[in-house]
Amino acid sequence: MGLAAGQRAVVRVVVADADTAIEAGSGDVPVLATPRLLALAEAASVAAIAPQLAPGMTSVGTSVSLEHRRASPVGTEIMVEAELTAVDGRRLVFSFIAREGGRPGDGGPGRGGEDDDGVVVGAGTVERVLVDREVFLGRVTRAEG
Repeated sequence: MGLAAGQRAVVRVVVADADTAIEAGSGDVPVLATPRLLALAEAASVAAIAPQLAPGMTSVGTSVSLEHRRASPVGTEIMVEAELTAVDGRRLVFSFIAREGGRPGDGGPGRGGEDDDGVVVGAGTVERVLVDREVFLGRVTRAEG
């Protein structure tokens, strides 16, 4: 496996009704749910290493730190970028940042809190561990039985 710090991936979505706190059960407002932001961060982390994994290998999430800084209503484009920052044996650490890409027709983010790449919606870290998929699933099945 050629895993090394610096590997990156980006996931982009437009917030839909299914992505809201109402649908996730994490609140009663129609904005991007924090659990959905977490799922996007994990998806970007997985995508960052997927091309380098040996056949039969995968990664599983073990720890997350997430700061959800800004509400993103339905129709907002969100870009989540994850970067592998540390490889410690089987343990992988990623940093991620989520930015608002602007809502269609509004001329860009323009809602304050901007940097050169847009409004920061959230940021944090994701830790994952490399596992052999079959061995991992075998252990899960035995634990349930």
